Amino acid sequence: MKILKSSILFLLLSLSSFSSFAQPNPSTNYFEVVKNLEIFTDVFRQLDQLYVEDATPGNLVNTALSGMLASLDPYTVYYPESKIEDAMYLQTGRYGGVGARVDLVNGRNTVLEVFESFPAYKSGLRAGDVITHINGKSIDGIDLDNLEDGLTGTPGSVVNLTVIQLGKPAATELAVTRESIKTPDVPHFQLLENNVGYIKLDEFTQTASEDVKHSFNNLKAKGMNKLILDLRGNGGGLLNEAVKIVNFFVPKGTEITRTMGKTESWKQVYSAQYEPLDLTIPMVVLVDEMSASASEIVSGSLQDLDRAVIVGVPSFGKGLVQQTLDLSYNAKMKVTVAKYYTPSGRCIQKLDYGNKKDGHATQIDTSKIRTFYTTNGRPVKDGSGIYPDVIISPLASKEILSQLQKNFAYFRFGVEFKKSHPSIDSAGSFKLTTIDYAEFVQYAKANAKDFVPSWYNHIEMLEKELASQSVENPALKEQINNLQNAIAGAFENSLVQLQNELTPKIEAKIVEMYYFRSAAIKQSLTNDALINAAQEVFQKNYSTILAGPAKIEKK
Repeated sequence: MKILKSSILFLLLSLSSFSSFAQPNPSTNYFEVVKNLEIFTDVFRQLDQLYVEDATPGNLVNTALSGMLASLDPYTVYYPESKIEDAMYLQTGRYGGVGARVDLVNGRNTVLEVFESFPAYKSGLRAGDVITHINGKSIDGIDLDNLEDGLTGTPGSVVNLTVIQLGKPAATELAVTRESIKTPDVPHFQLLENNVGYIKLDEFTQTASEDVKHSFNNLKAKGMNKLILDLRGNGGGLLNEAVKIVNFFVPKGTEITRTMGKTESWKQVYSAQYEPLDLTIPMVVLVDEMSASASEIVSGSLQDLDRAVIVGVPSFGKGLVQQTLDLSYNAKMKVTVAKYYTPSGRCIQKLDYGNKKDGHATQIDTSKIRTFYTTNGRPVKDGSGIYPDVIISPLASKEILSQLQKNFAYFRFGVEFKKSHPSIDSAGSFKLTTIDYAEFVQYAKANAKDFVPSWYNHIEMLEKELASQSVENPALKEQINNLQNAIAGAFENSLVQLQNELTPKIEAKIVEMYYFRSAAIKQSLTNDALINAAQEVFQKNYSTILAGPAKIEKK
């Protein structure tokens, strides 16, 4: 209770401090700010005095702050001191931990990936292993993000894990010393056929531009004369790193992006500050629906400047800029401070968080979407992400693909595959046989409720309703069973028809389980529709796409 009273005193002191130094802002109703801060402290004090249970002050404040920020947009976030590692990771890509990616699979914390040369790998942890206890406490069914003493923590500290390793019946105890973990922004680069260089960029942390520069120079030394920059799945990161990467390919002094915010400090133009690496190498940039923010600055700027052909599907559509601010008591806040605009003048923000409907942001009204023009006069539009110059649509429905990925279908089959295959061919050489794929189809069918749960939602509601009835209804129960069998059969048929599209995804996941992420990327490149499309662009119509509309000579 003393802690709660101290917290209230702190809030009141903060309020008085705010009143003494804050200056009225023309865009802010100053009285409303002060009034609502007073109301907040009154509510806090009344809860302390009257609420029937003991209240934890930290939880109350965290909940209040999180709810307040969530009403704005999903990118404005409060980080208490206990979550400071999350905030630091966004900026640096570095965190204290064991070097493994873990998630709940069927209610158990399962190792999805281990990073080469980091503590988890050195201790013997491998993809497919199940962690049952951390420091002696059971974690079954618990999201590790909710644990204060989980896998992440201060470098040098030891975490004790109880692990059921893949293929072993008994649990194993592992003592793992946490380290400072930094995975590369560029997990893989290689020279493809036709002297085409390939660079996969995962994130935009403080080392992104240096990683790209190193990869580019390495490939150039091997004879690269064309470049594919892969931004698929890249959710963004630091604005300055995006600007530096565009700078590699455009003349010094070229405007790359500009930001517009409430304060003068965020009304800025970002131009190329350095001499470029290469002004003439043909470039293709790959994007998908998860390419966002800094990825869209890079792809949008290169598109507007007619410096690269964009291939893929329309990007995410995040035209907002965040800044991380230091708060009291080692807390931090990431806040949306501006919108960014590509060189043509467009803002590609897709959702309007200032005009929500039923609590949800609405998509920009299509009637308000405007047309802008690239350097060569090609039309591009705002308000809808980056629309590629060459659209490659997946053969499978997005619903099936997203549900299989989200519900770990490839990974879970990979676990079963690894149990009966001690080793496989190296990345780039591994092939899933037709028999292997048939086994995947049967495995997926047997677990259809897990892998495509939306197909079964209404059936589960019927089953619950049937179970609540006091009188059994055998006829209805039989109809529900028939419907379940029909759905499983339809799912099986879909998987059979999608063999060519799903096989590369399964192959890459299996390779990742035996080796590492770089190997999985190398494997995926052997049969990648967008890579093939990029190669075709280089061979057939690269210059034509970038040329813009034909100019009519005046006579």
